[in-house]
Amino acid sequence: MDVSVGLWAGTIGVLIALIVADFFIGGRKPHEVSVKEAGTWTVVWVALALLFGGFLWWHSGAQSAGEFFAGYITEKSLSVDNLFVFILIMSKFAVPRIYQQRVLMVGVIIALVLRAVFIAGGAALVTTFSWVFYLFGAFLVWTAWKLVKEARADQEDEEYEENRLLKSIERRFPSTDGYHGTALFVRENGRRLMTPMLIVMLAIGTTDLLFALDSIPAIFGLTQDPYIVFTANAFALMGLRQLYFLIGGLLKKLVHLSYGLSVILGFIGVKLVLHALHESGVHVPEIGIPLSLGFIVLVLAVTTATSLLSSRKAASAERSERAGRHERTGV
Repeated sequence: MDVSVGLWAGTIGVLIALIVADFFIGGRKPHEVSVKEAGTWTVVWVALALLFGGFLWWHSGAQSAGEFFAGYITEKSLSVDNLFVFILIMSKFAVPRIYQQRVLMVGVIIALVLRAVFIAGGAALVTTFSWVFYLFGAFLVWTAWKLVKEARADQEDEEYEENRLLKSIERRFPSTDGYHGTALFVRENGRRLMTPMLIVMLAIGTTDLLFALDSIPAIFGLTQDPYIVFTANAFALMGLRQLYFLIGGLLKKLVHLSYGLSVILGFIGVKLVLHALHESGVHVPEIGIPLSLGFIVLVLAVTTATSLLSSRKAASAERSERAGRHERTGV
């Protein structure tokens, strides 16, 4: 896809304008986000992604639009897994509910900037060294296997652990014990102190970069166009804050999500290896975008359906067990 400097500048300008509008319309005043508000904004961000995909179709054809939608859906599904960790972070830092949307908004912006740097580096690698696709493919297959092992393990006692960057910041800069509204710094007894608000924002943003280690190679398996990679990541991340409040209570019901994500990552890993072999002159079939997009959507649909069915059966069995205990004990 031929992307001019003007198109890059215009796209970044529009994304900044959307972030500013999102902040002033829905995020300027701290408040608890209702399900209705979160649902409305989720629909808005999905609609904007669809409009952008339509623009790509008009500008560069069906191939580019298909790559964007495949990348967007993949990044969106992988970002849902991020929400589990975001909930752990919010719990660890005891973030009041009225400030959680501000934390997520700034944290997501930090994550987007860091991902842009990561994408630029990845684009330079795949352009210069075709053998990188072998590494990306092998890494995604390994990540898929790791996800399966983690899904089969007991995750009940999972806790969030701060990364080295956060620990270093907390050692070097003194902070207050409690929150001071949305302030990032305050003065106490003549000293300028950092508040937990800044720490948790950095925690959200930097932790997301760890997830980018598998999501960025995954989308490069669908398209090598840095413009599409960046915009797919941007639209997937921009709606993540609203998704947190919309499905936060449903995350525990998505018990098969990790299995679905592992299948998707493994599929893209194989696709990358086949592409690398093809680039090396080996005559092997390549997996096209229509097949990739259809496969990703199908896996997510089946995973969601089986997760909800399994959760419903588990809840029904638990109710029956409680009823049985009540009949036996009379309590």
